[in-house]
Amino acid sequence: MADIPDDQTVNAAGIPAATVVVFRNAAQPGPPEILMVIRSRQLRFAGGATVFPGGRVDPADYALADNLGHDLDRDEAAHRIAAIRETLEETGLAIGMKEPVSASQASKARAMALSCGALAPVLDAMGWTAQLDTVVPFARWFPKNEKLSRVFDTRFYLHDLGTGAVDLTVDETENTRLFWTTAAGALEAADRGDIDIIYPTRRNLERLAQFPNFSAARAQAEAIPVRTIIPFQTEEHGARWIRIANDAGYPVTGERIDSARRE
Repeated sequence: MADIPDDQTVNAAGIPAATVVVFRNAAQPGPPEILMVIRSRQLRFAGGATVFPGGRVDPADYALADNLGHDLDRDEAAHRIAAIRETLEETGLAIGMKEPVSASQASKARAMALSCGALAPVLDAMGWTAQLDTVVPFARWFPKNEKLSRVFDTRFYLHDLGTGAVDLTVDETENTRLFWTTAAGALEAADRGDIDIIYPTRRNLERLAQFPNFSAARAQAEAIPVRTIIPFQTEEHGARWIRIANDAGYPVTGERIDSARRE
């Protein structure tokens, strides 16, 4: 594992956030598809970028974590709740529920979540029970050495939708489009210039492209304990690079800064 150079400045704690890689089986035999959204260009952070559904952890997520029955620590539970809530708000997909969810129920729940900005009232109104163990920890990224407009401490999760035979619509506030693609397909689209991806998204897509199915992704996630990934800069052969640790499951661990979008 490479160390962070001594000349890199460490900033204060970042904004807690959670994001979810939602898997579904492809219609044809082949690698699984994942759900991605394109952020509005009007947004200050990662405007116009293609990302996984997610967002910041709100006080209401911590409040719900205090009242749900689970064996997680409060902070981890709040992040998983935020991941479930943000996915519902941004895509209309109700993940992480114990009970079966119909399309009409998901639509009603989404409208409620967007209105109140919290998951607890949705669970109460719909009679649902959140199953936090269906949201699997995958990674944690905290670019605290970067000079970014906003620094998020983001936990990445995995969730398996299965067949994925659902109709989804974008929220049209923070995002402008959503679509299903394979991880390799997203990387190819980015290389063609069809979509724009930031550094953490690219590294995670490269990691996800290794897996033939959700089970393989989950197995690696469980085999490699999640620890905070802090990108750092190096000077190599006259060029500046941005890198991550080489033992966290990522097949590509660096990129020249002049080609990497960082926010």
